[in-house]
Amino acid sequence: MFAIVQTGGKQYKVSEGDIISVEKLDRPVGDKVQLDVLLISDNGKVIAGNPSVKNAVCEAEIVSHGKGDKIVVFKYKPKKNERKKQGHRQPFTQIKIVSIKK
Repeated sequence: MFAIVQTGGKQYKVSEGDIISVEKLDRPVGDKVQLDVLLISDNGKVIAGNPSVKNAVCEAEIVSHGKGDKIVVFKYKPKKNERKKQGHRQPFTQIKIVSIKK
């Protein structure tokens, strides 16, 4: 059984027990969250929502918070002596899928 869930403007294919990294959630570690279920597949039987499946719940537990790898942003304009160097690390939250119920 797997489900397509949505969080942080992105969609993820998940099964029970999966650990995924999603956009940062402002909740403490160990807290439970419910995700929007867009589609459920159970042994070839597919239930699609419009936009989400009614009475379907995907429960997840927050495992940890962190930051991704550093991305270097370097902008310059040739012949003008303009240079700008920035770094960015995107924050994320790791969640573990506890249960998928329909």
